[in-house]
Amino acid sequence: MFFDSHDGTRLAYEDYGTGRPIVFIAGAMLPTDMWEHQVPYFVEQGYRCVLIDRRGHGRSDRPASGYDIDTTADDLAALIEHLDLRGAILVGHSTGGAEIARYLLRHGDDRVAKVALVAAILPFLKQTDDNPVGIPEAMAEELFRQIRTDRGKWMSRQAQVYFNTHLNDVSPEQVDTTYRQCMSTAPWATLKIQQSVYHADNRDAVRRIAVPALVVHGALDFSAPVDITGRRTAELLPGAAYKEYPTGGHGIYTSHAAEFNADLLEFIKA
Repeated sequence: MFFDSHDGTRLAYEDYGTGRPIVFIAGAMLPTDMWEHQVPYFVEQGYRCVLIDRRGHGRSDRPASGYDIDTTADDLAALIEHLDLRGAILVGHSTGGAEIARYLLRHGDDRVAKVALVAAILPFLKQTDDNPVGIPEAMAEELFRQIRTDRGKWMSRQAQVYFNTHLNDVSPEQVDTTYRQCMSTAPWATLKIQQSVYHADNRDAVRRIAVPALVVHGALDFSAPVDITGRRTAELLPGAAYKEYPTGGHGIYTSHAAEFNADLLEFIKA
C-alpha cells in the first residue's frame, strides 16, 4: 500500500492484524522486511502492526532530498495521520529511534501511548565540545568515504559484526538476506541518511519524551556503541525501562528475537 507524504513523496507501508496499533520504524538502509520476526508474533498476540518504508528504501519513492531527520520524522507523522492512528506504540530501530524522538518533539504525543527505542542512534553521535564522548568527525567522514567508494564492500564488512555471529546463532543465509536488503536501498539515500543521523542532536528531544519508554540495546553494538547511545539515552529518560543484552550487536531484533519480543510485549502490557 502507498500514501503521499507531506511533500508529495509516495511512501510504501504495510498493515497487518487488528487491535491496538504498533508502528515499526526500520533502521537506516533496511526495509519493512527487517521486522519479519516481530510482525507474526504481535499479530498473533492481538495487535495491529503497521510498517513504513522510509523514503529511498524498499518500495518507497527515491527523491533527491528529504533525508534529514526532521523530514523523515514528518513522513512518520504523515503515515500516522493518514491511518488516523491513536494510542499507538512506536517501535524504532537505529535511525528509526531517532525519528521517533524527533517526531515527538515536532508533533507531540497526542497519538502515541508508548515508545520503544531499539539499538537507537540517540541522543547524539557527533563529538563536540559539549558532547566529548561522541564519535570524532574524522571517523565519520572516513565511513562516508567508504560508502562513496565501495558501498558493497563496506556493507559486507559490517554484516557479521551486525549480528555478532561469533556469539549468537544467526545463519549465514540470514546475514546474506540482511546484506541484500541494505544493498537494495538507494545509494544516495544510504549516504545522506548516514550523514543526517550522525549530525542530528536529539538530546533535547530525548529529554522531552513524556510517554512511557523502553530502551533496548546490545552491549556489543558496533554501529551504535552502547556507552554513547543506549546507556546515555536511558540516563536522559530516568523513568524508562532499560534492557541490555550482553551478547547483542546492532541486529538484536533478529539475533535476540525471542527475548526482544517478550520484553516488548511485557512493556506494552504493563
